[in-house]
Amino acid sequence: MEQQAETQQADQQKRLQGLINDNNVLLFMKGTPDFPMCGFSMKAAQALAAVGKTDYAFVNVLEDQDARSVLPSVSNWPTFPQLFVGGELLGGSDIVLEMFESGELKQAIDGAA
Repeated sequence: MEQQAETQQADQQKRLQGLINDNNVLLFMKGTPDFPMCGFSMKAAQALAAVGKTDYAFVNVLEDQDARSVLPSVSNWPTFPQLFVGGELLGGSDIVLEMFESGELKQAIDGAA
């Protein structure tokens, strides 16, 4: 039983890493960009919209419990949202907002395009 759980976790880690690698901009968030379900996710989505990025992939971790439980072991980041650009974790809401304010968020997104 324990081995089966480890296999399932490994499969989920591969799936999440595949999503990260396959999407230039990917936001793991609570809710959706149009209907965020927490203030931190809303701020991250607003920062992306403010730099003109509206066509990005997202995963609603409230609906994808595997992503919610397994992603922290993939990213080494414990909380949501988590923004990945060009396959790299930029960070959570506070870091995304700091990057937005400094202009680094737009640079990172433009550089990964």
